[in-house]
Amino acid sequence: MSTTKATTGMSGKAVLVTGGSRGVGAATAVRLAREGADVAFTYVRDEVRAKEVAARIEALGRTALPLRADAAGAGDAAGAVEWAVDALGGLDVLVNNVGVGVVAPLEQLSLADVDRVLAVNVRSVFLASQAAAARMPDGGRIVTIGTCMTQRVPGPGGTLYTMSKAALVGLTKALARELGGRGINANIVHPGPTDTDMNPADGPYAQGQAAVTALGRFGTADEVASMVAFLAGPEAAYVTGAEFSVDGGHAA
Repeated sequence: MSTTKATTGMSGKAVLVTGGSRGVGAATAVRLAREGADVAFTYVRDEVRAKEVAARIEALGRTALPLRADAAGAGDAAGAVEWAVDALGGLDVLVNNVGVGVVAPLEQLSLADVDRVLAVNVRSVFLASQAAAARMPDGGRIVTIGTCMTQRVPGPGGTLYTMSKAALVGLTKALARELGGRGINANIVHPGPTDTDMNPADGPYAQGQAAVTALGRFGTADEVASMVAFLAGPEAAYVTGAEFSVDGGHAA
């Protein structure tokens, strides 16, 4: 694996990726390391996968710091930011990737479902962003992972999940206004159907999901990570409060 030093302006930057042990989070953590950043990332259960991601980052010559943290816990989101700042000596980029998906008919959603999804998908993102803004230098970046379903809901069952991710659009735009005076940019990326463990491209519902896209296929985690890397880097200095679809034309 290449250990070529980065020339993109991310060299030496300190990054925290929440939910970084698999899927889009893992791809983002490795991509930002390839761009030259040192990366802390959180995970909930799978220590083996977290160690594998850390090894890939370290093979690029960058620092990797995995932290077990549960975004559903009120203190874990801000605590992860404080830990990353202390461990890396600062924080330049926060990637709010962690999330849970509960897809079910409206009448089957319980109060426990609502509380869990909003705690992970909304409250933890707010608290992490709040903590990061307090510790981030001017010119920092906050990139949040949303969903294509905020722009087009192709069928029933997604009410709770879509509501939680739509809240992040408002949060992102408000953060852009709140932090713009410090040159801190906030943007949100909306992946379409993406080949991950949670939603494999050969899964039972994959054919229908791919058919809704203009390209007729699932995306890859690396394709989403490439957009995050752009928004985290110096070339996106004049981009803030914006939504970016990496969805294969799902919303077209």
